[in-house]
Amino acid sequence: MTPATLLDQPRALGTARVESKGRAGRSCIADLHMAGALKLLFPRSSGPLHVVAINSAGGITGGDRFDLTAEAGAESTLVLTTQAAERAYRAQPGQTGKVTTRLSVRAGASLRWLPQETILYECAALSRRLEVDLELDARFLMVEPVIFGRTAMGEEARGLRFRDRIRIHRAGQPIYADGVDLMGDVPAQLDRPAVGDGARAMANLVCVAPEAEAHLGTVRQMAGPLAGASLLGPDILVMRMLARDGFDLRRHLVPILEYLTDNDLPASWRL
Repeated sequence: MTPATLLDQPRALGTARVESKGRAGRSCIADLHMAGALKLLFPRSSGPLHVVAINSAGGITGGDRFDLTAEAGAESTLVLTTQAAERAYRAQPGQTGKVTTRLSVRAGASLRWLPQETILYECAALSRRLEVDLELDARFLMVEPVIFGRTAMGEEARGLRFRDRIRIHRAGQPIYADGVDLMGDVPAQLDRPAVGDGARAMANLVCVAPEAEAHLGTVRQMAGPLAGASLLGPDILVMRMLARDGFDLRRHLVPILEYLTDNDLPASWRL
C-alpha cells in the first residue's frame, strides 16, 4: 500500500461547542453545537451544568481530528468529563490524531475540565492541545490523566508519538504552561529514574481558586510519594502525579478530585 493510499483512508472528524449561563440559581445551556463523531450528553444536575463528551468513533487513530470548545458564562458552573477512558490506537505511518480543546471561563463563573484517562497503545500517534482563557475572578479545575499501555494486559506503548501542550491564560496573561513530548521506545524512557522511574501512568492537575493555598497541605498528604504539588501563586495550585499503572493512579487521584470538587465528581468517574 502506497503512502498516498494510506492518507486517503477515511478518518473520524468531530467538533462540538457548548456554553453555559446562570439562571435562577442554576446553570443551563446557552449555546450548543455538535457535528461528526463528537457528541455531548447532559446528565441531570441540580446546580452545575454537567456535560459528558462521547467519541462515537470508539477511539483515536492517525488522521482523526477532534475539536471541543466550551465556555462557562458569567455566574454559571460548567463541568465537563468523558463517558469513559479515551483510547489512542496504532496509527498509519505519517499520520497523527489531533485533539484540540479550548475553554473559556467568564467573570464569576467556574469550569471543571475532568476528562477520564487517555490510554496510549503501541504505535499510537497523538497530538493534543488544551487552551484555557480565564477572566480575573474565574474559577478553574482541570485534570489530564494519561496511561502508557495497560500493564494488566501486558501492553507496552512502544513506537509511540505523543505530543501534549497545555496553556492557561488569565486576563490575557500566561499563568501555566506544560508540554510533554514522548516518542519511540517510551517504556525505556519512562524507566529512567529522572523521567518516570518505572511509571506507566501520570496526571496533571491545576486548581485556580481563592482557596487554592488552603488546599495545598491536604493535596500533598493525599497525593502519595510519587506526586508533587506546589503553588504558582496563592490562588494557583498545581500537581504532577506518577503511578505504576492506571489502577494505582486512580487510587490516589480520585480522592483528591473528590476533595477539590466537594464530592461532586462526575458520575462517569465512578462507573
